[in-house]
Amino acid sequence: MADHQAQLVVIGSGPGGYTAAFRAADLGMDVILIERFDSLGGVCLNVGCIPSKALLHAAKVIDDAEAMADHGVAFGKPKIDALKLRGWKNEVVDKLTGGLTQLAKQRKVRVVHGTAKFESANSLRLDNDETVAFEKCIIAAGSESIMLPGLPDDPRIIDSTGALELDPLPKRLLVVGGGIIGLEMACVYSALGTEVSVVELMDSLMPGTDKDLLRPFLKVVKPRYEAIMTSTKVTGMRPTVPGIAVSFEGKDAPEIGVYDRVLVAVGRRANGDRLDADKAGIEVSDRGVIAVDKQMRTNVSHIFAIGDVVPGPMLAHKATHEGKVAAEVAAGEKSYFDARTIPSVAYTDPEIAWVGLTETDAKEQGIEYDKTQIPWAASGRALSLGRPEGFTKLLWDKKTERVLGGAIVGPNAGDLIAEVGLAIEMGADTHDIGLTIHPHPTLSETVAFAAEAYAGTLTDLYMPKKHK
Repeated sequence: MADHQAQLVVIGSGPGGYTAAFRAADLGMDVILIERFDSLGGVCLNVGCIPSKALLHAAKVIDDAEAMADHGVAFGKPKIDALKLRGWKNEVVDKLTGGLTQLAKQRKVRVVHGTAKFESANSLRLDNDETVAFEKCIIAAGSESIMLPGLPDDPRIIDSTGALELDPLPKRLLVVGGGIIGLEMACVYSALGTEVSVVELMDSLMPGTDKDLLRPFLKVVKPRYEAIMTSTKVTGMRPTVPGIAVSFEGKDAPEIGVYDRVLVAVGRRANGDRLDADKAGIEVSDRGVIAVDKQMRTNVSHIFAIGDVVPGPMLAHKATHEGKVAAEVAAGEKSYFDARTIPSVAYTDPEIAWVGLTETDAKEQGIEYDKTQIPWAASGRALSLGRPEGFTKLLWDKKTERVLGGAIVGPNAGDLIAEVGLAIEMGADTHDIGLTIHPHPTLSETVAFAAEAYAGTLTDLYMPKKHK
């Protein structure tokens, strides 16, 4: 007989896993939540989204204080207590993970700690040799950082988890990988006084993102960073006493650079193939990804998978929605994952956010669209913040005038993009947005301005209506 039994077992307690477990419990199911680490919350709460945003807030305070010198308010140079800053970051994490433990108790979700692997289609074995029997299962095992092959074993070469420790603050940092994770940490370290360089194999940062979104970002960060090397390959790393000697191959890259720390942020890999899923008959790709249908079912009908282990962007907010769908289907409800769009946000400075159709995808797929773009130099709120470099753009269906997609660059872009996402989900057109009264003076007005520009009713800028 199994050591633990439940109607539903959820493997992994990240945003998708705990959401699934709690939703299933709310629907009356007997639930066990399995977590391999001591605290709940997965990568996102413990070593990802939340702690990085705490440090990004600290970076923003430093940058904002420095910027005010140009406007007549000068502060002294900040004194960085890395140990205290790390302690505050950990307090934020502890509050959230502790809150999850309390929520699990309130819902009578049983939490079992251990690393789970399948023994059959209805049983798991933990690394402490305990067994867990279940009627249904939701796999929410997440992903892990990819490390480049052949790297030397040296504590000065770190991944995103190690970067959050700030131990110690390096004088020179190389970020390998110009994606969102690497660029967010670059912002943190730069604000804390580190000389930062970024190297990216592709021809631009944030590969796949509309290039116009990067222009305001690059305008801000280029003067701050030691170097931004695109179309450049790292060909080797060698430990030396002064630091890690890194060799490069690229048009404008140095042959060798020596850095106190090297952050490798070249992407993440799904953990689907670490569960002995074949023993349950579950199909897993050679990249660790598990295929699912719109109800988040795997090829084994009573086993579901969500989050980073299934196709699609590795984003916490995608995982939570998938978790609710999986839990509801497991509980017998007719639920489907049918979101029209999933927003993406880089919490850099400035923030970059987009949702729905991008211009890059539209051009690749031959989709015709109209575009309106509002420079934040026309926003009273942006000017009062001293941040006029951003913009808001919306893409429109030429026939229906409905919103197809949108992007925002500037402070709080990640918060502002939600309105565009709602507009896409609701099938809103230019008049739905433009005739919705937005508060003044706010950055959210720029979304209304973009709609008014398309409708030909904008008065804050002279942008004559060009489309039919």
